[in-house]
Amino acid sequence: MSDALISGLAGAGGGIIAQLITYPLQTVNTRQQTDRDPKKEKRSLGTMEQMFQVVKQEGWGRLYGGLTPSLVGTAASQGVYYYFYQIFRNKAEAAALERKKRGFGDGSVGMVSSLVVAALSGCVNVLLTNPIWVVVTRMQTHTKKSLPSRSESLSSETESLSSKEVILAAAELPPYGTSNVIDEIYGEGGVWGFWKGVFPTLIMVSNPSIQFMLYETLLKKLKKRRALSGKDKNDVTALEIFLLGALAKLGATVVTYPLLVVKSRLQAKQVTNGDRRRQYNGTLDAILKMIRYEGFYGFYKGMGTKIVQSVLAAAVLFMVKEELVRGTRWLLTRGAIDSVKSKPK
Repeated sequence: MSDALISGLAGAGGGIIAQLITYPLQTVNTRQQTDRDPKKEKRSLGTMEQMFQVVKQEGWGRLYGGLTPSLVGTAASQGVYYYFYQIFRNKAEAAALERKKRGFGDGSVGMVSSLVVAALSGCVNVLLTNPIWVVVTRMQTHTKKSLPSRSESLSSETESLSSKEVILAAAELPPYGTSNVIDEIYGEGGVWGFWKGVFPTLIMVSNPSIQFMLYETLLKKLKKRRALSGKDKNDVTALEIFLLGALAKLGATVVTYPLLVVKSRLQAKQVTNGDRRRQYNGTLDAILKMIRYEGFYGFYKGMGTKIVQSVLAAAVLFMVKEELVRGTRWLLTRGAIDSVKSKPK
């Protein structure tokens, strides 16, 4: 099994576990990002306060709205990203060794090369998986208020209906599962509707690029210190990986958060009538309207929640991924040794 495949599978596994742990925070954060009301019009709710509000008004299930496509998207994104990251990384390492043979460099991959490798992997990932995240964003931001006309008609009809008829009428409210969201997106924008927000998302490949550049740099320095102290440079604990992943994600999130808000605004269901603040015709239009109607505050809505969610998710992902890679390589090595021993002499 190749290193690229091992990294891809381990990344997918780590991403799924991290997603399950942090998903309610992600749902709340997406709602905060897509809230188009200026700060002065209402009091901003804290993360936990908004989470309890969702549970009270819509039930526990809404905190996990879109979980199934999100898990698929996470597995696909992490698998694709780590697979191509390892391929591009191998090529960068081979190029570095070749330069060393010619008398240039020390044979290691530099910071700029790490950034380029992460950026290329991110672009491939975005282009392949963006449709999944459009669906997830729609499902995370869907609330009971999304069907006002039907709800209002039910409330006006209840006076003339028996309790049994009211229950049956409520049961007829259209569902909002994955297939319904796909039909809705296709009906609004055709096939290209699934690539809404792809432009700011492509720019946002700088987030994992910065994240992995910081992670690789910190890890390299840690291993170098271990080697200088006489310890095994590969003897990095799961807790240390957790902390390095958290620090790397924190730095990347602070820098790129405004792009994430714009992306979520574009991928959420657009209001086709009423307040012009809620209508976006593209990335530039969204940015200009956010500045005009909300100020720069709008670009940082929910940032506190995102930092907690993304840092925790990244830390768990790195820790689980490294342990899965280590365990898989150990099993493969052990299997190869056992196979050699079992051969007749």
